[in-house]
Amino acid sequence: MDAFFDPGSVAVLGASNDSSKWGFWLAAGALRGSERRRVYLINATAASIQGRPTSARLSDLPETPELLVISVPGPTVGGVVAEALENGVRAFLIISARVPDADALAATIREAGGRLIGPNSLGLVDSHADLLLAWGNFTPGSLAVVTQSGQLGTEIATLAARSGLGISRFASIGGQSDVRAAEVLTTLVDDPATAQVALYLESFTGGGALVSALKALRAAGKPTMILTTGASSAGARLARSHTGSMTTAMDTIDAACRAAGSIRLTTPGQLVELAGFFASAWLPNGPRIGVLSDSGGQGAIAADTAESWGLNVTELTPTTRQRAAGILTDADHIDNPIDLDGAGEKNLDVYADLAEVLLADADIDAVVLSGYFGCYGEDVPDLIDRELAVVDRLGDLVAEAKKPVIVHSMSASSPAVTRLWELGVPVCTSIEAAMRVLARAGFYAAHSGRLTESLELTGPVTPWGTGYAAARAVIEDAGIPVPAAVTVGSVGPGETRAPAEAVLDSGLNPPFALKAGWPAHKTEVGGIALGLNDLHAVETAYADMVGRLGEGEYILEEMDTRDHVVEILVGGRQDENFGPLVIVAAGGTETELFADTWLELAPVTHTEAVDMIARLSCSRLLTGWRGRPAADIDALAEVIVAVSRLVAGNNAIAEIEINPVRVAPDGALAVDALVVTTDNPPAENVSAAYVSAENPNSED
Repeated sequence: MDAFFDPGSVAVLGASNDSSKWGFWLAAGALRGSERRRVYLINATAASIQGRPTSARLSDLPETPELLVISVPGPTVGGVVAEALENGVRAFLIISARVPDADALAATIREAGGRLIGPNSLGLVDSHADLLLAWGNFTPGSLAVVTQSGQLGTEIATLAARSGLGISRFASIGGQSDVRAAEVLTTLVDDPATAQVALYLESFTGGGALVSALKALRAAGKPTMILTTGASSAGARLARSHTGSMTTAMDTIDAACRAAGSIRLTTPGQLVELAGFFASAWLPNGPRIGVLSDSGGQGAIAADTAESWGLNVTELTPTTRQRAAGILTDADHIDNPIDLDGAGEKNLDVYADLAEVLLADADIDAVVLSGYFGCYGEDVPDLIDRELAVVDRLGDLVAEAKKPVIVHSMSASSPAVTRLWELGVPVCTSIEAAMRVLARAGFYAAHSGRLTESLELTGPVTPWGTGYAAARAVIEDAGIPVPAAVTVGSVGPGETRAPAEAVLDSGLNPPFALKAGWPAHKTEVGGIALGLNDLHAVETAYADMVGRLGEGEYILEEMDTRDHVVEILVGGRQDENFGPLVIVAAGGTETELFADTWLELAPVTHTEAVDMIARLSCSRLLTGWRGRPAADIDALAEVIVAVSRLVAGNNAIAEIEINPVRVAPDGALAVDALVVTTDNPPAENVSAAYVSAENPNSED
């Protein structure tokens, strides 16, 4: 990759003297680095470009350039590349758009031992290596930008320049026809000029390599912020299970970000906003904040906004309240938020005095100062020095406490605001932005990435039968508890077993559930009967099903009659980009209605599974809702772990779902199962199984 970001020589094919054309900007940028590398300009009609002699053809150059930049009409690119390969070029940056058969062109380059960024790239920049192969100017700095959309990447670079961050490296990778984002990200891990990374992607092909690169950046202490669009619902439409249909592309990307220790944002402005915080402030150790405000109204809005972002405006300890009262001697009551009520106008030092008190409180992870501070010197020049002295003290307090202080100021560019940024105290012009940044920084600090175990792929999971019996065998072999059951009807070639005989031989106890073993969705065809209390009821239900559905494999199970049961869905699937995923959700027939889900990359540990459960809104039902006994969360977590290992360790499983897992105080029981394999996609009479909950009110 050095050939792209620090080549020993570069040639611009399509160089131009016309400042409205790409060839002009590429030539001008390349020439800026002429003291570091040899630069060649190629133009068949112009004797010189920007005062530099040109060559008419690539073959006229005195050497083969290490990097060839191509900016010619798209239809001519194929011929240019063929000539370049013949001349020994092996690194290509193709700016040209509308290149015919771009994938085939990339394959040709790879087969020749070359690499390609583009087509339709907006260029490459490496400020440290004096490389500028893009349109416009880039302010040097510490933020690297890797983007599929060159224009969006340019917007990020522009906003970063305005915020004082600047760009260390810029890579517009286009459609990733050859060089992918993961490869570029890997080059940034050891790049001394890069402190943090902005990534915009529309395609997550090769997601496993991407996660590995993001983990390496996190380990190197370089925050990576991700933008993406187009959470496609195509995969959900094709899924046969709730597990597939209820999760979106964004859910999966967020799970990948958590696994990698990265954070997804929604706009370029918010990305640069957070990058500014990362570049200057300490990360918070938790969500507990202390708020100082100039007025009760501002404090109340700050508190409401904080809570909307998941932050906790914590109650002050008696010691902190007493210390604050010693500073605000005229205050009737001290609480969080602390209302200065005009004390700042009387004595500017009160801002730093109270910030020091809050920073010293072990129960406070960050301090937010909201209101007029930052405007005093701007509005009253005589107060500039006084205000700057308070700013300097705030900087010292932050450095000593190693906790963030973030200021919401009504000024955007006063001398005090400028100094605050210089001293590692970020400033926002709205309380919404301040709380948003603090919450996202806290999320980043709490999700440092995790080690995802790589399991050996074991091939087919079982001698596949058909339907529910096979699915039960898979999950039972994985250690997941299932009800006692027996197969009735067709139990082998030319062999049948009557329900009464099966019950007597097996020792099953009523009540029973009778399920047709082959339909994927049994209630749609009347393939399930519940609450069968004796052999007569079993025989009657069996005769009715056979009369309607025909002979086949039927499963007779003991029903779960425990009290205080909570129904949970546990599933897994293979994602086309990121591989195996595990999902937990509110279960039963209303699972899609509530859409209460959480997913992670698989496999997960027991601790991670417990955390997944806690993320569900319905988790309160498991912990003892309205005096009910708490369910066995550890047993449910073990089911999640087992499903995650099944989907991660077996390349035959495309989707697996248990809905519901019935969780009670004495354990978890899987009374539903669906397994879809890659070799045998589900159909009504093909190797798949879906059975509904045994609660008559939660049939599917």
